[in-house]
Amino acid sequence: MSLKLYFAPGACSFVPHSLLETAGAEFEPVLVKLHKGEQNEAAFRAVNPRGQVPVLVDGGETITQIAAIVNYLDAKFPEQQFLPREPLARARVLETLAWMNNTVHPTFTHVFMPFKFAGTPEAQEELKAFNARVYAGLLGEIDALARRAADAGRPWLGGERLGPLDVYALTLLRWGGFAQIDPTGYPALWAHVQKVAQQPGVARAIERERLQLNLYKA
Repeated sequence: MSLKLYFAPGACSFVPHSLLETAGAEFEPVLVKLHKGEQNEAAFRAVNPRGQVPVLVDGGETITQIAAIVNYLDAKFPEQQFLPREPLARARVLETLAWMNNTVHPTFTHVFMPFKFAGTPEAQEELKAFNARVYAGLLGEIDALARRAADAGRPWLGGERLGPLDVYALTLLRWGGFAQIDPTGYPALWAHVQKVAQQPGVARAIERERLQLNLYKA
């Protein structure tokens, strides 16, 4: 089996995990337990020196970073059309994917792991609270994307086919529960995420990772 995906349950690696399952690909899923620090162990650092998931290995080639992996899977499984073929539509999807990955995702990292960015407990608590508020606003932007797609009659955020934006949106909204954000407060996005979760490939990834969508606790 030439394809191998290194993933962590609930992490952004859920995006390529779901795309591989959607494509019906034969691949070896390799679990990396971030909470046990396996990303820092020599065995994993030999695969990705940056100690991050996801990592896609295809034969002798290793690919990291969401955008690169999504592009690769789109080219490897063209029949799935994970990315639109029309140039402008494709650019718009990549534009939003990059924003999710370089803005929304790091904002959550400041909530979930403030110790990476501040040395004192007081500063960490301030970072966590501030970025939780920012994150809530960013989820509002994704909710607006879902609402516009629904109003335009588009079944998916990127167009006519399930793609990386849909699965990343599920991941980002799910993370909101860790920031004490109720996902049902974003009705268009919450409805969309539930539809995404029901797709067979996504459902298989959810089952393997043992995820629940709503982590909010009042």
